[in-house]
Amino acid sequence: MMDYKKTAQGVLDAVGGPDNISNMTHCATRLRLNLKNDQINDDKVKAVDGVINVSRGGGQYQVLIGLEVPKVFSEFEKLVNGNSAQTVSTNLKPEGFKGYVNALFTAIAGIFAPLLPALAGSGILYGLLLLCSELGWISQKSGTFVILTAASKAVFYFLPILLAFSAARRFKVSPYIAALIAGALLYPDFIQLMGSHGNGAMTSFLGIPVVLMNYNSTVVPILIAIWAYSYLYRWLDKHVSKNLELVVVPLVCLLIMVPLTVIVIGPLGVYGGQLVANIVNWLIKNVPLLAGVVVGGGWSFLVSLGIHWAVNPIMINNIATQGFDFICPLTFACNFGVIGTALGVWLKTRNKELKSFSLTGVITICLSAIIEPTLFGLLVKNRRIWAAQIIAGALGGAYLGLTKVYTNAFVFGSVTTFPAFIAKNSNNFLNAMIGLAISTIVGIALGFIVTRRDEHLA
Repeated sequence: MMDYKKTAQGVLDAVGGPDNISNMTHCATRLRLNLKNDQINDDKVKAVDGVINVSRGGGQYQVLIGLEVPKVFSEFEKLVNGNSAQTVSTNLKPEGFKGYVNALFTAIAGIFAPLLPALAGSGILYGLLLLCSELGWISQKSGTFVILTAASKAVFYFLPILLAFSAARRFKVSPYIAALIAGALLYPDFIQLMGSHGNGAMTSFLGIPVVLMNYNSTVVPILIAIWAYSYLYRWLDKHVSKNLELVVVPLVCLLIMVPLTVIVIGPLGVYGGQLVANIVNWLIKNVPLLAGVVVGGGWSFLVSLGIHWAVNPIMINNIATQGFDFICPLTFACNFGVIGTALGVWLKTRNKELKSFSLTGVITICLSAIIEPTLFGLLVKNRRIWAAQIIAGALGGAYLGLTKVYTNAFVFGSVTTFPAFIAKNSNNFLNAMIGLAISTIVGIALGFIVTRRDEHLA
């Protein structure tokens, strides 16, 4: 079992100690650090027990830990802030355009990563529930079906509250006030103001016209609202007397942010989020072959840079608002392209170390969807093998795109997440399996062809 504190201490020592860290956060599998001096000995970091690999991308030094990274980060944060004269913030102060882009990727990763287990678990539960219903094991009119549906869909209905809490923790402001701001948008009496009209109904606040929207399952509005709230909260925290802070800060925050959100931020966020999602979905629906090739083939490149998080919110928004997503299956094509390519390498090479590494990677991806160890340990170091994986992912993605395969949950691509393809349209699951088989088989063939008998780990 990993010693989280020992791993955190080892990484901290290897990257130059607390004084060399200007920002720190983590995503689902990586410890993401902004270093003052990034001239680090990668081999020294990789030698730390618990570290799988390292990479640089998005202006960050990324230490691949795996699914246990939140626990390592918790110990890492204690060590950094406990040993340094000045507390290191988990908020990055951007400088220049590149700095703002890096800060955006960092914020997205920090906000969404804690929610991934809830999103994935709920989605898989819903897929299994649909399967049981189709097989006649559970009646859709039964209390069992309703209760399990509530369990699987609650995360999406109350997504604004969960995002508000996570975003507030990322921005270092009160998560409870943030949750109240989101909760106000889902308050039954507020929703009833729309009547039967739905989005676009009108009301007023102190004489100011308000365009009413249904905010359950939305992503963009609450993220913008909590980002704005973070500035208000910090300003109030700085200027309000400590004796009055307990009452005045939450009072003013709610009094300003809830009306500001429903009058300005909310409608703009809903329409803006819909516009981005509609553009992406239009491309996938109307140019499915191109979309499948680009995403299925290029996803591993985005993962290698750590910037795939910029696309994840679009998928989550699609699942939350429409109940399905066309992009997520294309990321499966990438993962199964990696599985196939690694199997091809395993079949061809005579090097025992590479055989063991490749097979371990296959098992890891099949069970947990983590491709980074194989990506950085094998593909990035060998462009011939990486090209084979890209082609395999692109061809599988092309089939998935042409047949318009979708998932009913936001999940990472592995064998254990196949239930996300279960839908009332039985062909969806069948086409998903065919597309992933294409990625795997092409990966095996090309991986075998491009691998030398004496191939070894670089």
